[in-house]
Amino acid sequence: MIHRIRAVTITRSRRPARPAGLLAALAIAAGAVLSGLPAHADEPSGGAAATREAPKVDLVLDVSGSMRAEDIQGKSRISVAQKSLSEVIDALPAETDFGIRTLGATYPGGDKAEGCKDTKQLFPVGKTNKVEAKTAVATLRPTGWTPIGLALRGAAQDLGDGPTTRRVVLITDGEDSCAPPDPCDVARELAARGIPLVVDTLGLAHDDKTRQQLLCIANATGGTYTDVRTQEQLTQKVTQLVGRAAETHNVTPAKTTGTDKCETAPVLTPGVYADREKFSEHRVYRVPVKPGQELRASVSVTPDRAVARDYGVLLQATDAAGQELVRGTDAGSGRTDVASTGVRWSAPGDPDASKSASPSATGKPGTDGTVCLIVSNSFAAQAGVQAEPGLPLELTVDVAAASPAPDGPAMGLGRGWILLLTLTLAGLLTGLVFGWVARWRIAVWREN
Repeated sequence: MIHRIRAVTITRSRRPARPAGLLAALAIAAGAVLSGLPAHADEPSGGAAATREAPKVDLVLDVSGSMRAEDIQGKSRISVAQKSLSEVIDALPAETDFGIRTLGATYPGGDKAEGCKDTKQLFPVGKTNKVEAKTAVATLRPTGWTPIGLALRGAAQDLGDGPTTRRVVLITDGEDSCAPPDPCDVARELAARGIPLVVDTLGLAHDDKTRQQLLCIANATGGTYTDVRTQEQLTQKVTQLVGRAAETHNVTPAKTTGTDKCETAPVLTPGVYADREKFSEHRVYRVPVKPGQELRASVSVTPDRAVARDYGVLLQATDAAGQELVRGTDAGSGRTDVASTGVRWSAPGDPDASKSASPSATGKPGTDGTVCLIVSNSFAAQAGVQAEPGLPLELTVDVAAASPAPDGPAMGLGRGWILLLTLTLAGLLTGLVFGWVARWRIAVWREN
């Protein structure tokens, strides 16, 4: 830690210059002592190489006949969606690959079998010509059926395969009217393919069946569900989701699966990892840490569905025998975007180094240098919310040269002796100087 002492000069009438000079000298001396103490700054090291790819978003718009209903601020659902999309397209980030797919937009007939095939790519995923995209959206007229499941499969094809997360934004005013395929089954199917694909759903109608189906789709892929009531809300939410894709596309976590025991846990090297953890579950991972190295790890668990109030996330580092080395916790109440915590632990540089270590750092890793990382959560789903799949979990692991800071009293400045001595001397000198100044001022006042 770098300490800076700021000298502040206060000018007052008749204040003698000599005491002020002594105080300034004292401040400079204390600053010089403190500035000589060790300073440490965290710098990123190791880690998985970033995979760079343009963020990709495919918007799936329901243009079925029910979108003619005029129940959003006195306007039709389709006109609200068109105006919102026009504003979203105007605000698209330049780097984002954006596309639009429709469902129920082209077949006006009464043959359900034919109508349930009605999904097409209105605008391909890629660099967006904003004028062309807005014109294409403005020409849409509510027409047919609601093949949501088929449209989701089409959107996954539009986005293609790749290492970074793709995002589908589904805007609809009703449940699928064409199953099979059931859209929830399609969402689970897409999640099981191993392609990083998130489906966010926005509902323009508010009946329970539609809400449950859209929640199911979002939950299956780690997405979000929003019950839209106004045009402003729709514009804001779609813009937010497009922006989220742009913010997170540069680095894609490697997929891993934690176990319930350290012996069978996956071995992680420095990098960023993604997993899913069930409600109130413990997941274990292994990290090799050599003597003289420092483990730095953090975890974020995302409550991507409605959860019960009062929850927590715990990250523990233990040795192979289960003895805790260090822990980090985070707790909250109510729904938040993420719950995160982290730990740092330095492996002893030699076999005897741990004898003087603090109780939180006296444990040793396994004989092979393995530290066990345990991620636990105390989330619980609200009534009616599906527990499967598990909550999205992101684990960041780094191993670097050990620094004195994490082990506290065991090393360097953490011992406290230098700092304690410096502060004691500074306090003593300050007291003496101020006492001398007070006596001198009293003496001057009596003489006058």
